[in-house]
Amino acid sequence: MASKLHYKAAMRQLQIALVDTQEWLIRDGRRLVVVLEGRDAAGKDGLIRRITEHLPPRNTQVVALPKPNDAQKTQWYFQRYADRLPSAGQFVIFNRSWYNRGGVEPVMGFCTAAEHEQFLRDAPEFERMLVESGITLVKYWLDISKKEQAKRLKARKDDPLKTLKISPLDAEAQKRWKDYTQARNEMLTRTHTALSPWNCVRNDDKKAGRVNMIRHLLHEIGAPDTVDKPDEAVVFRFEPEAISDGRLQS
Repeated sequence: MASKLHYKAAMRQLQIALVDTQEWLIRDGRRLVVVLEGRDAAGKDGLIRRITEHLPPRNTQVVALPKPNDAQKTQWYFQRYADRLPSAGQFVIFNRSWYNRGGVEPVMGFCTAAEHEQFLRDAPEFERMLVESGITLVKYWLDISKKEQAKRLKARKDDPLKTLKISPLDAEAQKRWKDYTQARNEMLTRTHTALSPWNCVRNDDKKAGRVNMIRHLLHEIGAPDTVDKPDEAVVFRFEPEAISDGRLQS
């Protein structure tokens, strides 16, 4: 972004547009689901705070589920996520989602190869059912470089206010960078469909990422023409070529 002042002005305009959009979502009984995925320290939490800051908690829910308990492990994999889907007039943001099984779980050995493969087959069908039921589903992959991730993970350790964001998995993020890259590539390629496409956000610059992702979201759900279109160098629709042409970090 050009300056802190410019960023604040742009964010204020977007947050007003989010409030206006939420009003007609409620009035028309629309159901909106946003899936936010990305590596550790990709910027999901900060982005969510800017989206939800002025939206009513009754109609706006952020879902960040813990690891499944013993009973949930015996259930249909998507069951606990389906339980958190929106009713009429609600906007649900999944801060990590069913896509845990597309990235963290196979890389860390928390699921079997067969479970991972079944997930990659089933996720597009699950999402097809959501969309055909009338839910608006928008999926984002927040992409960062290995260098930027290392910088942000170090900042967590150095800042006492970020202590609660530290996870045992943080130590594995850099060590397993290539494994996560491979899992990401397979996940995006196999679960990107016409009904539920992936949108990628280049998020090394958090401020540019936030502004452009929110612009993109507003346009996806019918924003007025007064909202600027996102910069396509920051937010773009996934396509396999993005894996090799430098748009996605390897």
